[in-house]
Amino acid sequence: MSTKTISRRGFLRTAAAAAIGIPTIIPASALGRITTPPSDRITLGHIGVGGRGGDLLNEFLQVEKSQSVAVCDCFGDRRQARAQQINAHYADKFGLAAYRGVHEFGDFRELLLHQDIDAVVIATPDHWHVPIGIAAVRSGKHIYVEKPLGVSIRENQAMRRAVQESGAVFQYGTQQRSWGQFRFACELVRNGYIGRLHTMHAWCPDITSQSADFVAHGGSQQPIPVPTGFDYDLWLGPAPWSPYTADRCRNYGTYHHYDNSLGFIAGWGAHPLDIAQWGNNTDDTAPIEYHGNGQLAEGLFTSVSAWDFRCLYANDVTLRFMNEATAKPIVSAYHPAFRDHGTTFIGDEGWVSVDRYGIYAAPEALLNVKLRPSDLHLLERDKHAMHFIECVRTRIPTLCPVNTAVQSDFISHLCDISIRVGRKILWNPQTEEIIGDTEAARMMSRPLRGQWRLW
Repeated sequence: MSTKTISRRGFLRTAAAAAIGIPTIIPASALGRITTPPSDRITLGHIGVGGRGGDLLNEFLQVEKSQSVAVCDCFGDRRQARAQQINAHYADKFGLAAYRGVHEFGDFRELLLHQDIDAVVIATPDHWHVPIGIAAVRSGKHIYVEKPLGVSIRENQAMRRAVQESGAVFQYGTQQRSWGQFRFACELVRNGYIGRLHTMHAWCPDITSQSADFVAHGGSQQPIPVPTGFDYDLWLGPAPWSPYTADRCRNYGTYHHYDNSLGFIAGWGAHPLDIAQWGNNTDDTAPIEYHGNGQLAEGLFTSVSAWDFRCLYANDVTLRFMNEATAKPIVSAYHPAFRDHGTTFIGDEGWVSVDRYGIYAAPEALLNVKLRPSDLHLLERDKHAMHFIECVRTRIPTLCPVNTAVQSDFISHLCDISIRVGRKILWNPQTEEIIGDTEAARMMSRPLRGQWRLW
């Protein structure tokens, strides 16, 4: 690639464009510290830059081959703060006195109109993941989507269809696949080191993991004025209209209202379920039977607050999916280092359990296994954000493609439906339909409010 110089006048013209808010990539020849030519960098827009969105922004800012050029959020103060953060980051990185090349948007549709944005990172409240994701791929963008996927099974199917039709790169925010201990645990299982796999345990925190005061009153239901600078109607979007309250849109509050989310059964459950699917070699399918029980929260928070399910796969493996409190006595009976989340694989010759703190096994010798060249070696990637950028640049498959996301998300949806109808659910993984239960089947979709549709 030839090196192109830039004149002082050209640099000032580029800087002026940045100063009035036009996203731009400053040529490498003007930026002595840059090692990746601008033409090789992937430009990113960040939609939803609150708690988790801010975490992801920090991760992508460390990826050399990407450049964040736009932020979008319904909270004006959030997007302004994130834009300032990005500008300060690039000013320091580029060795500039000032940098103002980040564009702010209050409406994701305006961001998606910009053709100079290659990909978007979607970290909105859950009910917006699929509508924005579909709009993004249909506008020619690649997408990194936070978990969980949709708020209904039909949304998940629509998301998959849109991604496949567009050819967009899709990476799901189940970053544990990029952690070495999770990969190794699944390799032990997939290569038969625990013998024949017959049972899996997957568990995660529930609403009680939040602060006691926050949980005790079930979330404020007292309507109050919408804060200045917050577009509440757009924040609700396709979700049913409800009056604004102190807890409805706060961090974590959104996770537990059924209009906006399935709760932690999906939002946190996505992580251990994803690893169970990976270890069971069932990324392309889901269990066929769902039998168990659960509790629904009361007050503003109406998502599932506790659950205990046995899910049977067509390969005769049983998955027991539980909230933390339910799992503790069950898992602690064999696993002394119980954590609030994890996935255990139990075979007829041993077990292996994995969480974000480490990997455990019985017999312990399993932890010293050196995979043979002839063994299955799962794709090894250590940085989830960097892997997404590499996939956009090269079009290689991602660690967490769209159908993998859809299938693992089906599990939490079908458990949730089973709790709400109060009976076992039978699932046909070929047709992706609930069998013989009209009431349950109706819950596979949700109406969208007003003008909103799944693009």
